[in-house]
Amino acid sequence: MKWILRVFPALFLIFSAGLTEVNAQNKLAFPGAEGFGRFATGGRGGSIYHVTNLNDSGEGSLRDAVSRPNRIVVFDVSGVIRLQSALVFSKNLTVLGQTAPGDGIQVYGDQVSFSGADNIIVRYLRIRMGIDGTDGKDAAGVANGKNMIFDHMSVLWGKDENFSVSWGNRGTEPTNITIQNSIIGQGLQPHSCGGLIQTRGGVTLFRNLFIENNTRNPKVKGLNQYVNNVVYNWGDGCYIMGGSEGPSWAHIENNYFINGPWEGATPVFTRGNVNFTFYGAGNYHDANRNGLLDGSLMTADQYSASIPVSDWATWDNSTARPQPHPEILSMTTAQEALAWIIDSVGPCLPVRDEVDQYLIDELVSYGTKGTANGIISEKTLPHKGTGTLRGGYRPPDTDQDGIPDAWETANGLNPNDPSDAAAIAANGYSNIENYSFSITACIKSPL
Repeated sequence: MKWILRVFPALFLIFSAGLTEVNAQNKLAFPGAEGFGRFATGGRGGSIYHVTNLNDSGEGSLRDAVSRPNRIVVFDVSGVIRLQSALVFSKNLTVLGQTAPGDGIQVYGDQVSFSGADNIIVRYLRIRMGIDGTDGKDAAGVANGKNMIFDHMSVLWGKDENFSVSWGNRGTEPTNITIQNSIIGQGLQPHSCGGLIQTRGGVTLFRNLFIENNTRNPKVKGLNQYVNNVVYNWGDGCYIMGGSEGPSWAHIENNYFINGPWEGATPVFTRGNVNFTFYGAGNYHDANRNGLLDGSLMTADQYSASIPVSDWATWDNSTARPQPHPEILSMTTAQEALAWIIDSVGPCLPVRDEVDQYLIDELVSYGTKGTANGIISEKTLPHKGTGTLRGGYRPPDTDQDGIPDAWETANGLNPNDPSDAAAIAANGYSNIENYSFSITACIKSPL
């Protein structure tokens, strides 16, 4: 079966008029951005950097691309970038993984740090640490910084946490962060953890798949939003309410929790106390491992020692929180979110790779597939770690600005002028961003 990437050259002309904007300061990072990090601007207005090789470092590498601020990063290659050391992001960056040809990009072998990387947008990127990565480190993490959004990521095989947003008491406390539409899974034993989400600055977790992490799916303290997520096959901890000594404020709505084969799994919610206040509604739990999706609506007594607030209006108007929880415009029921995740979660552009598909296949077994006690090394899995990422054809791009000639012509740009890619269009986005929005979902084909 092939995957065909479809790009509609004139799509921008159709949808740009429908983009909802407030003003230049309150422009969505991209159409569909949600939550606390939805207004990040990334590298908009900066230069365009082409990743031209899969080297760990040097000119044309991803490391070089993200080492300096004020850039929009596009990919001229596909494949696995094997890190020799931690990859550290600078500020004011946009990384557009969906621009890669073939099967896209995977960053493998060590941690990726977004600490201090104020104002970044990262989309359609695979970050996978693995057994050979630095001991005691997260696959990806934010210890300080503000205004970040991560969309359609696959973050796997961390040796401490997979993806954490947890203040290290240095620099700016993490503020206005969103992780959405992403897979966070298979943290390696003996410390298999989804992530610590511990900041008063506001973190939104929207429409993610937490899968085969023993615990911390996630562990939450501070100001948090947890909407339309799916958790599958946990062990010692699903949603951990932090055991907070200080106050926490959480919005937990329309999530689906599905037990897998993991032995001795805990209840969905644990370690709540009187300091953890939250609005909880529409959450489902399927505990019977019978191969069918037949979960039931969770009741108030299933939320650990905490009692959910039942009146959203009262909760939303509370002055006790550092800031209100943003409205999630794309929120659906838990069942609808699960169906969407099965089809579209993770870096599905240019394609969903065999590593993520393996996890989706476990999810749709509804309790019958998956590890019973975690994994120690990704190399023992059927895809032997990274799996295979194929190269691909890039359409003609005469001026080498990252935008195909056909799209430039259809949208009134000059295929011979490389400067127009970074120029800001009438809708407030750069032309290269508008092109990236037009890259549509891959379509399965038997060809």
